[in-house]
Amino acid sequence: MKKYPWWKAIMDYVLSFSAIIILLPIFFVLFLTASLDTGFLGVFRQERIGRFGKVFIIYKFRTYHIKTHTKSFFGRWMRKTKLDELPQLFNILKGDMSLVGPRPDISGYYDQLNNEEQLILNLKPGLTSEAGIKYRNEEEILNKQKDPLQYNDEILFPEKVKMNLEYYHRLSFKNDMYILLKTFSVLR
Repeated sequence: MKKYPWWKAIMDYVLSFSAIIILLPIFFVLFLTASLDTGFLGVFRQERIGRFGKVFIIYKFRTYHIKTHTKSFFGRWMRKTKLDELPQLFNILKGDMSLVGPRPDISGYYDQLNNEEQLILNLKPGLTSEAGIKYRNEEEILNKQKDPLQYNDEILFPEKVKMNLEYYHRLSFKNDMYILLKTFSVLR
């Protein structure tokens, strides 16, 4: 197992803390709007699999109406722009996540990895990754499939595991900076 890089921890804390301070007014507006739009508290919490396979609580802005269980108008926009992910900056500040790393998944996926694939669990889950960029429209891809769960299990998830394993083996400050810049370029 590789030791977690010191530069990655410093980068995570400095950039996430700075982003939270700068974006605080936007957080407030998004929280308030999500609360009004969905009819419930604007942030929701969900269990995800983290480093070493440990469960942690992830934060996101709420995008679904609580009564109808359908995406709200504002929620659809937030998901498309990935603004619903901004509260994960607090997960990074807490040490549960990193700016760059495998996107955190629900139970039944990363906690079920075998052999070399388990190396991925040595990494903190990330706000962004090569796989996250490539499959940023994963919801649309799955909606076009006859059997979305089977497609995810047989095609998407194995491809993401392969990409995340490549990231593990090529872990470097330069690669993280490249992925961060690539993320900002696709979000524009």
